[in-house]
Amino acid sequence: MEDLSRQGRLFHNESISCDIDYNNRSFEISNESLLNWQKRIHTHQSQLFRKNGTILQQGSLFTKLDTDVIDLFDPLKLTPLPINFWRLPHSPHQGPAIYIVMDHLKEIDSHLILYLGETIAAEKRWKGAHDCKAYLSAYCEALRIAGISSRLSIRFWTDAPINTKKRRQLEQKLIQLWLPPFNKETRARWNTPFTADIN
Repeated sequence: MEDLSRQGRLFHNESISCDIDYNNRSFEISNESLLNWQKRIHTHQSQLFRKNGTILQQGSLFTKLDTDVIDLFDPLKLTPLPINFWRLPHSPHQGPAIYIVMDHLKEIDSHLILYLGETIAAEKRWKGAHDCKAYLSAYCEALRIAGISSRLSIRFWTDAPINTKKRRQLEQKLIQLWLPPFNKETRARWNTPFTADIN
């Protein structure tokens, strides 16, 4: 019988390193350009991570009820899982969720939200094809070439509505607020440098 006790070693960190390689592309981006790109996103998102009133200033976009729900969203309080979490012996999350793909930036000891999505089945969402996987592969390759460390993780907010329409509305409001660079709604804003040739 196979010894499964060693399985835990595959997932001992809160995240995986950037070793995803779906398309084996070559990305020539300087260390300085990539760090500047990360810092621009961090400048926007750090205000939201600190919860310094930025959410309440967004009142024109959201109703009072929406603001209350969005104010409960705190990605740093959610358990980080490896990107390939579906390989764990037991899925830690089931059912509807908002999921958040994040990177921990060692250089500034902070986080970036790279992608926000919604799902009816948290335990199955990343098992198959997903557009974000190609972006993560390109991102990881660019970081590797630039000599920048990365600690990717995925987190699930299971307080999401069961109703699909309401969950998608919440997802869109969170995307509008956090502006994650790998969501199609925000890619142009950040001029994501290593994704120009990904459909």
